[in-house]
Amino acid sequence: MSDESIQREPGGKPAIAVEGLAKRYGDFEAVRGLDFEVSAGEVVGFLGPNGAGKTTTMRMLTGFIPATDGEARIAGHDIFAEATEARRAVGYLPEAPPLYPEMTPASYVDFVARLKDVARSERKTAVERALTRCGLLSVRHREIRQLSKGFRQRIGLAQAIVHEPKVLVLDEPTVGLDPIQIREIRALIADLAATGGQTVLLSTHILAEVEAICQRVILINRGRKVLDRPIAELTSDGTSIEEVFTRVMTRDETSLGSEAGESR
Repeated sequence: MSDESIQREPGGKPAIAVEGLAKRYGDFEAVRGLDFEVSAGEVVGFLGPNGAGKTTTMRMLTGFIPATDGEARIAGHDIFAEATEARRAVGYLPEAPPLYPEMTPASYVDFVARLKDVARSERKTAVERALTRCGLLSVRHREIRQLSKGFRQRIGLAQAIVHEPKVLVLDEPTVGLDPIQIREIRALIADLAATGGQTVLLSTHILAEVEAICQRVILINRGRKVLDRPIAELTSDGTSIEEVFTRVMTRDETSLGSEAGESR
């Protein structure tokens, strides 16, 4: 993606900027030299097979684990040098939201708002807004343990947006849901991006979800970026995202196999 095509935050900064990002565990490289940018207000699908490094990358971007090498900025804030500011600018929904089953949606989202340093004078309004946007008003005072997986995912989204972050990082937000719940959460994410103006980095294995919500695809394999293109460009000839995914992954695996053979 050219610099000219990237809509930037005030001051000329993209919402997410990653350069040479890497994570090693001993001799194993989970993420290797990732470079990409995400525009302000853009919704990007972050794809790859199991073990590609997607969740590791997301955890680095949201400050849950440190990077081994490289740089990353969230809304212009360096995730290492300006960790507090960067964390305030991002909302994170992990694959398994860390909910407390004995709490209610209202008390849990309020609890997260406190952790996110939402001002006391603004907290009640912020919690109400998050519950409303995520369709939780009807169950706000029920214990989380009593609610369906679909409602628990909504609570996860509510806690991710309660502090009005500029960037949302969503890791498999519809995993384990039934088809109706998937459609509901998918529509909710699209609405959050459209009405809240948030930049969204979305990881999912449901490729139809990517076509329905995202404007662009970043595909990684074995910790490396192998594709970064607008969806409209990839599907302009009638090709589906699934076909693109399969073609690129097959080509990349063949290339990696050839390189391994040459190095022996």
